Amino acid sequence: MPSRRHFLRQASVASAASLALGTPAGALASLSQASSPFDAQPDLTPPPGPPADVARDETYWRRVAAEYAITDRTTNLEAGFFGMMARPVLAAFHAHIDRVNRENSWFARREYPALLEQARTRVATSLGVSPREIAFSRGATEALQALIGQYNRVQAGDVLLYADLDYPAMQQAMNALAARTGARVVSIDLPEPATHQGILDAYTAALDANPRTRLLLLTHANNKTGLIHPVRDIATLARARNVDVVVDAAHSFGQVPLAVPELGAQFVGLNLHKWVGAPVGAGVMYIREDALDRIDRAHGDEGSLDRIDSRLHTGTTHFATSLTIPDALAFQDRIGVANKAARLRYLRDRWVSEARRISGVDILTPDDPHLVGAITSFRLRGDGSRAANQAIARTLHDEFGIFTVWRNGIARGDCVRVTPALYNTPADGERLVAALKVLASR
Repeated sequence: MPSRRHFLRQASVASAASLALGTPAGALASLSQASSPFDAQPDLTPPPGPPADVARDETYWRRVAAEYAITDRTTNLEAGFFGMMARPVLAAFHAHIDRVNRENSWFARREYPALLEQARTRVATSLGVSPREIAFSRGATEALQALIGQYNRVQAGDVLLYADLDYPAMQQAMNALAARTGARVVSIDLPEPATHQGILDAYTAALDANPRTRLLLLTHANNKTGLIHPVRDIATLARARNVDVVVDAAHSFGQVPLAVPELGAQFVGLNLHKWVGAPVGAGVMYIREDALDRIDRAHGDEGSLDRIDSRLHTGTTHFATSLTIPDALAFQDRIGVANKAARLRYLRDRWVSEARRISGVDILTPDDPHLVGAITSFRLRGDGSRAANQAIARTLHDEFGIFTVWRNGIARGDCVRVTPALYNTPADGERLVAALKVLASR
């Protein structure tokens, strides 16, 4: 059995080799015989069969769960904040930190740019877009604030449209853009419970009532309730009205299968540190190539008008975080995105199907497979007050050892969000259901 130090050293060498196609020959010489950072890890090849069947194979998912070093202080059902790195990804991250610290500015100036470009190509391939259409950010919020704040097609009297479920920071960015340009903000409340047609009807009515809408903010996988919007269908409505669309896909990549072109939007912000499991501080800004001129360069950046890089100026990035992104994607690929999404949905459905039978428990997220992934929210007895939902989350933790999170900003009131991850088991959901039965009976 190799020592941890040996494994870290091998992970560093192999991960660098996987990225270093553009580095000097001398720098590659010592890497040519390196093994994969996953060679020493258990076999995570999924069993044969469709994803829905793989999702139920507890023997397989125990092997996957063993690749996460989880805390014993709580049952974590709040995986939506940021995603835990799997053991081999964490080992690679540590190795990249060691390398960056050891080789310092020599590495940062001579070799890092080429490795970063390789990482960008890797991400672009996974998203189904050109590397020219994406730039790395420190998170979806930073990417989306740049896309909204630097959008240049708004004039006085135009309308900026968003919904109650959209993320507060994005709503605030839309408000600031309106204040600066003399535009008007229109906010709509999405139906609850939501249906595909109900969502389309809400956006159709809003767009018809506001013919001067210029920019529409959509959330793909919602952070409050878990609702997955039919973004492509809504974007089609917008395109027919000459409305540009910016999509908050912070919770999408890695939670559900995602190909960015299928969203039909000009602009998208994504995270890599939530469901992909890269280190915290990794996100992506996407601008469709034919819409690049609609986003101004950042803060007087003098970079090329024809390159997306001039639209986002983050300064010195976290070198090791960027280098670890391909490692996170490689781990995800070992499982398969479709299998991963099916497992997350299975864990969600197990607890939700039981919770729906409890009198007094209101599940806010629909069961339509096209409208939900891992995340689902609930209220007790229809109480959407802040105090009540904060108290539920607190009681679940303090009394039952289950960690969830309270969410606000929904038109019909606050809620409690439940988010399982690959290290969770059906038994974790059963503990939550048992706790909800007690809380609902009080």
